[in-house]
Amino acid sequence: MSQKLFGTDGIRGAANIEPLTPGSVVNLGLAAAKILGNSDLFDRPKALVGRDTRASGEFLEAAITAGLASAGVDVMQSGVVPTPAVAYLTTRYQASFGIVLSASHNPFEDNGIKFFGPDGYKLSDNQESAIESAFYEKQFNSSGRVGRTRIMRDAVEEYVAFALTTVPKSFSLRGWKIAIDLANGAAFRTTPLALDRLGSDLAIQASEPDGVNINKECGSTHPEALSALVQNTGSALGIAHDGDADRLLFCDERGDPLDGDELLAIAAAHLVRRGDLRANTVVATIMSNFGLDALLHRLGGKVLRTAVGDRPVIETMVKNDLNLGGEQSGHLIFRDFVTTGDGLISALQILLIMDVTGKRLSELRAVLEKYPQEQRNIPVRGKLPFEQFPAIMKQLGSAEALLAGSGRVVLRYSGTEPKARLLLEGPDQGILKRLADDIQGEIEAALGS
Repeated sequence: MSQKLFGTDGIRGAANIEPLTPGSVVNLGLAAAKILGNSDLFDRPKALVGRDTRASGEFLEAAITAGLASAGVDVMQSGVVPTPAVAYLTTRYQASFGIVLSASHNPFEDNGIKFFGPDGYKLSDNQESAIESAFYEKQFNSSGRVGRTRIMRDAVEEYVAFALTTVPKSFSLRGWKIAIDLANGAAFRTTPLALDRLGSDLAIQASEPDGVNINKECGSTHPEALSALVQNTGSALGIAHDGDADRLLFCDERGDPLDGDELLAIAAAHLVRRGDLRANTVVATIMSNFGLDALLHRLGGKVLRTAVGDRPVIETMVKNDLNLGGEQSGHLIFRDFVTTGDGLISALQILLIMDVTGKRLSELRAVLEKYPQEQRNIPVRGKLPFEQFPAIMKQLGSAEALLAGSGRVVLRYSGTEPKARLLLEGPDQGILKRLADDIQGEIEAALGS
């Protein structure tokens, strides 16, 4: 077993393989109870547990609940709900902490475990390290009491009701034809319910989860599926989520996808015009297009850059008291309303902007002039330091020298998958493609799976 449980977004791996086995997950519940259910802070510690639609989520839910309850923690099971719903419900019910069982956009064979604190924010590195130490050293509480388990009957309804409070009561989508792709995931009930209550006419796909079809050729990682649905149904736009619905993808009325950078640009421009973008600043990761920086500069603002992942984005937003941030992948954080990426609430904010401005997405997206990018996701058999491979470093150096002053090169490992992520940005797409081919060739020769 690896000596590091947590990656960039909780614990993730193949279900039923260490550490995501029943025994280890029971022990993880015991460790979490010791660190997060401190009896000095809570008379009766309480945890809220939710999951996505993966078949493995059922036994993982049972295992984590067993560990928590045996350590004296009362457990509220929300069942299948989006990740951001767990963050919201944790605060609503004043739970000591929240737990999500999901592997987001990964295939159904994988699963994962994410934690939220009582404030609805993800745990700090120190808290995750403390859980790891307790887990590996088996430092568990010996409790004289046993926690009780309660199944929440209204979790979906309560989350949807909250989401609808983030738009004006007068806001209506009557007369709007909207295509939605629910990835056979955690949003299969919540997003249709919210949009239906606003009066929209829905064309729906990938809304029948069977435990193994989550993210399978659908959802936000398959824009071609949403694009086809928009075009085939004559919809005004399309919305797709990933498996746990903390991110989203939009397609405009022509079926052309918009990424997170374009959505951030639309939201930023709108908030600036209203005087509601705090410090005229947006938080984005190193992967976001530098056209975003140019836009904010024109608007009299700026972009703060972070490492990849929604947690670094949120931490920077909190530190600087900012209210808009996100990732190119479609994680958007409207911090006036939420503490984490929320696909439904982000969708509602973009729909509201469309309604207020009277513009279609194809018009709104024009606010961002993108710099050409070339991105590659390269499978690897191991995550050794790139510096150990002179041929890789030589190609990187050549690319950086050629793009110096007019572009950039970013190479990193995925925190959730066995892949190397390569990004090149510059003025000429053809040059970027050639450079990316050269670098990818050396990575595959040295580390290819």
